[in-house]
Amino acid sequence: MTELISYAYAVARDAGGSLAEALAGLPGVADAPVHLVRAGERGDVVVAVSPVPEEDFHEAALRANLEDLEWLESVARAHHRVIEALAARTTVLPLRLATVYLDDERVRSMLEARQEAFAGRLAELAAHTEWGVKIYVEAPAPTDRPAAPPADADTGLSPGRAYLSHRKAQRHAREDAYRDAEEVARRVEAAARGHAVDRVQHRVQQGELARGPGENVVNDAYLVPLGQAESFRADVSRAAEGLSGVRVEVTGPWAPYSFATPPETEPVRGAAP
Repeated sequence: MTELISYAYAVARDAGGSLAEALAGLPGVADAPVHLVRAGERGDVVVAVSPVPEEDFHEAALRANLEDLEWLESVARAHHRVIEALAARTTVLPLRLATVYLDDERVRSMLEARQEAFAGRLAELAAHTEWGVKIYVEAPAPTDRPAAPPADADTGLSPGRAYLSHRKAQRHAREDAYRDAEEVARRVEAAARGHAVDRVQHRVQQGELARGPGENVVNDAYLVPLGQAESFRADVSRAAEGLSGVRVEVTGPWAPYSFATPPETEPVRGAAP
């Protein structure tokens, strides 16, 4: 028989008692039903959890599964789906992906110990959403050989000098693009300052995490009041106007993933946090 443990998605406030309805029929990780854990019968701060196979989340298995992109994407989609369902009804504190506890009683104990801190943070984040801002440099990639000049062109340069001239022009173009990216970053910060109340700077995305053309050079998250959201998006989106080779991507609104302060995961027989 498969042993089950509790997977925790987020802490939320269930003041109106409507969250159970929002989660009804919603599949969580491993297609398991999601339910709420409370600190007490009348407590309105809850944790959304679902049962998952322990064998998938102990230390060795989790380490291997996190290298399996198909498994990771499936878990991430379910994790995000539950959080978005909650965020459509109330303020949430998203927990880290693969946050697990031995059972619901351990979740309840954690909630009881941190209930006051959670309630305070939920109050601070009420009526705010997260917006992501990425800046990309789309500088020309270096090539080994310059493009051949037209047949009737007389450059007056030897092949060697033409090559060096080509590489110099490429270097200058890339330097200009990165210099423009610094200017765009300053513009974004200035525009965001008039709307956002907080910012978190994340690592830039590289490799398989980087999507779309260009090199990601800024990857920030901003906490924005609901009433400022559209102005924030419009002002930040204009930051790259007049500068070629730089692109600004604004995404959101999201639940405040970057601004929650989740508790440490309790190890499950050595499970990774």
